[in-house]
Amino acid sequence: MFCFCHGTRTLSMGVLQKASARFSYLHMKYLFFSWLAVFVGSWIVYVEYSSYTELCRGHDCKNSICDKYKKGVIDGSACSSLCEKDTLYLGKCYTAKANSQVYSGIWGDLEGVIKCQMEEAPQYDLGSEIEHRKEAAAFNKPTEGTSVEKFREMILSHLKAKVGDQANLADLATQVLSITDANKDGHISLPEARSTWALLQLNEFLLALVLQDREHTPKLLGFCGDLYVMEKVPYSPLYGISLPWIMEVWIPAGLRRSMDQWFTPSWPHKAKISIGLLELVEDIFHGTFGSFVMCDVSTNSFGYNDRHDLKVMDARYIVPEATFQEIIRQQRCDVDEDCLYGADCLTSCDLTKHRCTPEVTRPNLAKACEALKDYILRGAPSDVREELEKQLYACIALKGSTEQMEIEHSLILNNLKTLLWKKISHTKDS
Repeated sequence: MFCFCHGTRTLSMGVLQKASARFSYLHMKYLFFSWLAVFVGSWIVYVEYSSYTELCRGHDCKNSICDKYKKGVIDGSACSSLCEKDTLYLGKCYTAKANSQVYSGIWGDLEGVIKCQMEEAPQYDLGSEIEHRKEAAAFNKPTEGTSVEKFREMILSHLKAKVGDQANLADLATQVLSITDANKDGHISLPEARSTWALLQLNEFLLALVLQDREHTPKLLGFCGDLYVMEKVPYSPLYGISLPWIMEVWIPAGLRRSMDQWFTPSWPHKAKISIGLLELVEDIFHGTFGSFVMCDVSTNSFGYNDRHDLKVMDARYIVPEATFQEIIRQQRCDVDEDCLYGADCLTSCDLTKHRCTPEVTRPNLAKACEALKDYILRGAPSDVREELEKQLYACIALKGSTEQMEIEHSLILNNLKTLLWKKISHTKDS
């Protein structure tokens, strides 16, 4: 009996020891994964916060602008509200690049987007914007004693260098002078002129001037130095959903493209928005003030309003063709990939000179059609889908910009617009 009890006690103690060891192992495993989760979470928070503080420097930009305004260096229609009355507020940060600050803004009863230039960027760096930031940031032109007529000559010369020798440059210069007189007192002060000159260095501001009658760009609400306020675009980007990076890694590309189309307007509304993008391409191709090349035709660059009119959200990479060609000719290269500007503007490399050629290999229209393909084909009515798909693929296949190809461009663009308009022209969505 005693031996039996002793054996039972020994067996029980063994079971307890095993259970204790197992509990200890599970406890350590739990502690390890808890510590790992805390570590990874803290690292993500740190990286996100560091990225935010490095990118979002709008208040530094505001302080710099207001300091120059108070010293009488610059002036503009938004200066007083921003720096004295505090009725122009910087809201949520949307900055993607530190040298170009983007914030939501409230200006009295108006909602807008505030854009402010921060750091100097090399003038001819193809990895950055083609902007003359060093000159703009200094606010030292025009110099004291410059007459309005001399300033007008400066504007004309600058516009000619940017867009080429166009017939209507004098009209564009007149528009610039009108904007320069920010307080509408009939006189242009030196601080007002310096602000306008700084803005003229920016592709986005120049494009807004060129397209101001076409409604593709948000309206300019005001400026102070090279900080400016644009009309808010209610819906952006054009399509697509934003996911945490940890989810992006595990989602197949095909499913990801499908997910981007989940939260889009009805097909007639998408057709109207698509027509807007096609019209934008048409307007900047041999337009009134020359041609522009679109070097980032991504969904983040576009949005639309309540009437489903397309709006350009980010025009930094819509570059005057004359400026683009002048600069890319100077770029050294060994392979074609060395001749890439932005996301979409690729030229070829002349291996005999090791210099980039000036002509882009894909026209604006081909890139626009590629951006629209999944967007406009999803949910397309059965009676137009086949023809629409055929036209889109013909459009995507376009190459070069020879005279023969330009005729083909015009035909495809007109065919696409006609096909879409015909389908929606009798609906309230048009």
